[in-house]
Amino acid sequence: MTETTRLLRDLVAIPSVNPMREDIPADITLEHRVTAYLEQFFRSLGVPYERQPTAPNRDNIVARLNIPGAKRTLMLEAHQDTVPVDGMIIEPFGAKIEGNKLYGRGACDIKGGMSAMLACFARLVREKPQRCCNVIMACSVDEESTMLGVVELAKRTKADFAVVAEPTNLNIVHAHKGVVRWNIYTSGRSCHSSAPEQGVNAIYRMGRLLVALEQYASILRTTTSDPLLGPASLSVGLIDGGVSVNTVPDHCKIGIDRRLITGEDPDEASKHLLAHLKNNAGIEFPFELTAPWIRMPALSPKGSEEIQRLLGAAIDSERGSHKVHSVPYGTDAATLAWAGIPSVVFGPGDIAKAHTIDEWVPLDEVETASNILYRLACSLG
Repeated sequence: MTETTRLLRDLVAIPSVNPMREDIPADITLEHRVTAYLEQFFRSLGVPYERQPTAPNRDNIVARLNIPGAKRTLMLEAHQDTVPVDGMIIEPFGAKIEGNKLYGRGACDIKGGMSAMLACFARLVREKPQRCCNVIMACSVDEESTMLGVVELAKRTKADFAVVAEPTNLNIVHAHKGVVRWNIYTSGRSCHSSAPEQGVNAIYRMGRLLVALEQYASILRTTTSDPLLGPASLSVGLIDGGVSVNTVPDHCKIGIDRRLITGEDPDEASKHLLAHLKNNAGIEFPFELTAPWIRMPALSPKGSEEIQRLLGAAIDSERGSHKVHSVPYGTDAATLAWAGIPSVVFGPGDIAKAHTIDEWVPLDEVETASNILYRLACSLG
């Protein structure tokens, strides 16, 4: 078994489910078990590393390979957390290997990519190639929910380029949509449902807001678009309100997902939505649009041309060809790019297998990804 496969097997066997819901068992949530494993790995390599606390039991861990005389620094970044395991038809943490596939939660998203990066980092530490850049191996937390980890990472860690691990079939993603998410609250006055005229129904109020939001989403699709990423979008994905069916509800809450295209600012998106609801939708009753609980700009291809070219050359040396393309989903790359680090997305596996009931990653792609990243680090020296 190669070091890359051993790392992947070990990491998949360690639960690190993002606690995005309250009903997820505590013994499989949070990243601290993976962080402890990574800390021991970096300690065994004898490299300097640091923890970057973001929340209880949730630390980024960042290791460094410093090459005397190197003028540039490459960051390899992967997130430690996974989505929940609901409905899986395989043992989520079994890390079972069948042929060329390793199965388990996080195998594809993104412990396969993390393992490729870790094995590349270890190889660089041990072999010390004459031509190599400085390398930062950054393992962040909370990517699958609010992205707290990469925000902290971007504040504290600088590099000339970054490659962010996500399943791209060993191709390069140079652009993707951003996201901002808020909640909206409506309030009312509760009373017995036998005399509803004595109360104010917060759910009815929210119903009027939902109609306005659907209209706003339609406007976005037709007026705000990008040649690479397509139209901006808005979707209401959660709703909660009331206490019982026989009580007029005095509160209601919805969760909104707004996807951003290149050039849109997350804060301006909030102001634009508020202006529409207050000025164009005829909403006269009070409501509250909360501060965003996640805000990430779109990833633009501008500024990352050099790392696109160098990574592409490394891929071609291993595989013969590659594609450069955009995707609709978001990644940590956007936050790093926003902080001034030219960033691209790259890794083994297919995004179609991420978060699935039988998640798996091809072992040969994980191995190839590690070799490609090694070539990239040497080309930057």
